Amino acid sequence: MNEVHPSQRDTAMVFQSYALHPHMSVRENIAFPLQCAGMATTEVRERVDRAADALGLTELLARKPKALSGGQRQRVAMGRAIVRQPQAFLMDEPLSNLDAKLRGRMRAEMRSLQREYRTTTLYVTHDRVEAMTMGDRIAVLRKGVLQQLGTPEELYEALANLFVAEFIGSPPMNVMSATVTRAGAGHQLVLGSQRLALPAGTLDAFPALAGADATPVALGLRPEALRDPAGADPTWPRLLADVELVENLPPEKLIHLRVDAEPVVTEATLEIAADIDQAAAEDLRALGRGSVLHARIPGTTPVREGTRAEFAVPPSALHFFDLSTGQAIAPQSPRLAAATA
Repeated sequence: MNEVHPSQRDTAMVFQSYALHPHMSVRENIAFPLQCAGMATTEVRERVDRAADALGLTELLARKPKALSGGQRQRVAMGRAIVRQPQAFLMDEPLSNLDAKLRGRMRAEMRSLQREYRTTTLYVTHDRVEAMTMGDRIAVLRKGVLQQLGTPEELYEALANLFVAEFIGSPPMNVMSATVTRAGAGHQLVLGSQRLALPAGTLDAFPALAGADATPVALGLRPEALRDPAGADPTWPRLLADVELVENLPPEKLIHLRVDAEPVVTEATLEIAADIDQAAAEDLRALGRGSVLHARIPGTTPVREGTRAEFAVPPSALHFFDLSTGQAIAPQSPRLAAATA
């Protein structure tokens, strides 16, 4: 039996376009890299059969790629990588050509396979849902520069800057201009025409704001942080907003709101908007009617379009950023504080 040289087993790539040979069967496509390496026929067959069984391709081994669905083709591309038993998988947006339903199923299958084979995987994606659901550690890049590296929980809770804040999450974090001012022995947030009194101790996690007075900041709030005031802690600040649109997505509602606080429109914000829709980026440049916010609330919450609604804001859900640099103000968690010390 001819052994595969270690240098040929270092990495295996899975591409966005599948890159299958159209004249070969599924079996031949999966076996191709092993045959090129001179592996014995019996070993090739055993590896292909194991990979096909794991990927649910056993009944399709005799078919040509043109007779397969997009998801089946992607599984064949995965099988071709798996049989090499590499030290690492390199995946370049492998699911971007699939429809949403199939993408969700393939995410689960790929995650299961990665855990089974316990192979280091470098996965490139522009899809924030893919990144958060599939990654053990996520590196957020902007123009080739690393913005933050951490677990999905760290990227969600301990944001490094506004770019990460506006990229991670679905919908992404609400960001608006605010001013931290003194109010007696405590502090309050000025958001446009509103003043939100902060409970004692709210700013203890933000040493840079301990002595703040008339200090401008960018305030970040996750859509799920805006709560129905009924039953919420009475000490939590209340935010008033105009309800422009209510989307019913049982068991939740996605509420589109507007407040008269100035929006925070950074270069990064415009880049993200342009990636989604160029018209959206132009709309951001022309904003002059306050900030648009999103709230994710239980579907049973009584909220109607065209009304003014009140939302409770947990103080622990507040995120602050430097308006001039876009960097987060103070560590958001002990883990991040240790990492940046």
